[in-house]
Amino acid sequence: MGRLTEHEHEWARHWQHEELPGLDLLRARYVRHTFPRHSHEGFTFGAVTGGLEDVSMPDGLVRAGPGTVVMINPEVPHSARAGVPEGWTYSTLYPSVELVSDIAAAVTPIRGTPGFAETIVKDPETAQLIRGVHQAAEQGNALAADSLLRMAVARLLGRYGRALPSRTPAASGARTAAVARQLLEERMAEPPSLERLAQELGTSPFALLRAFKAEYGMPPHTWLTDARVRRARHLLDVGTAPAEAAVAVGFTDQPHLNRHFTRIVGVPPGAYRKERARTYKTIGESPD
Repeated sequence: MGRLTEHEHEWARHWQHEELPGLDLLRARYVRHTFPRHSHEGFTFGAVTGGLEDVSMPDGLVRAGPGTVVMINPEVPHSARAGVPEGWTYSTLYPSVELVSDIAAAVTPIRGTPGFAETIVKDPETAQLIRGVHQAAEQGNALAADSLLRMAVARLLGRYGRALPSRTPAASGARTAAVARQLLEERMAEPPSLERLAQELGTSPFALLRAFKAEYGMPPHTWLTDARVRRARHLLDVGTAPAEAAVAVGFTDQPHLNRHFTRIVGVPPGAYRKERARTYKTIGESPD
């Protein structure tokens, strides 16, 4: 892949504001970058400000342009890429489940775990609120950022929110997938082969593949890469060096962590860690 031209210039900032607990922020422009299938522990609320983003969800493709808001519930697998040659620019909020649940309990009749039945809505006013959270946070105005954040989430919940359905008792395939996931989490640094994992669970490799993908939306090896990146993020959050984090989560070396982390999170692990230390670093140079 050749060098990006000025017209194709990519930049990104993925960070947290110390006075906005339970929230990650990403503002970026991507052209060639693609996000592989992954999921998040919390919610995703994205507002495209330019271009077009294609988001692949379990039930199909979503095309997000300016004035739309993309809402993704926790643990829902998805991938994303540019929908037009010039890429897309967007502002995204990643609030925790606890933060969204607290807002839902305070301002809506939703009881149980809140969530969203729709993935994309045309809502320019809420999209502007999401951009406003970023602008206020980047200007150091925590009061405004927190206020706009709660207004945006309350508006989304009030207009599109619902209680997520309770999980039914797991069938045998789902139980097998859950045990496989637990074993992969426990042995993340040295995972078993698919055949050995299937043998331990008393099933066949193909049956395990089918059950795992049906339950988690991706095959075990893809899920494991996503889980490794998640754990690496937690290690970087507390100051672990990227090279140490790579070994701890089972990547063969730091370049492997760099590649997978950048693809899934949107910024390299070094830049991510520096932002956690309140140092502004980006893939490129973010415009003011």
